[in-house]
Amino acid sequence: MEIILDNLVEAKRQLDSTIHKLKETVKTLEGKENPNRYKSQITLAQRRIEAFELSVVLIEREIRDLSENSK
Repeated sequence: MEIILDNLVEAKRQLDSTIHKLKETVKTLEGKENPNRYKSQITLAQRRIEAFELSVVLIEREIRDLSENSK
């Protein structure tokens, strides 16, 4: 079970990093001279952020459940 927990923690760390990078990408694209030109890329990044944030919530729930069951 420790391996599973370690994998979940690492997956969460990777997702958090990706979310951060995507948020910076959105800021950059929105700050461009003509942000409407990048509307589809901005929308795609925002949807990915939402999906990754949902994944993080589910991983955190699983980590919490595994931690509670190992006590």
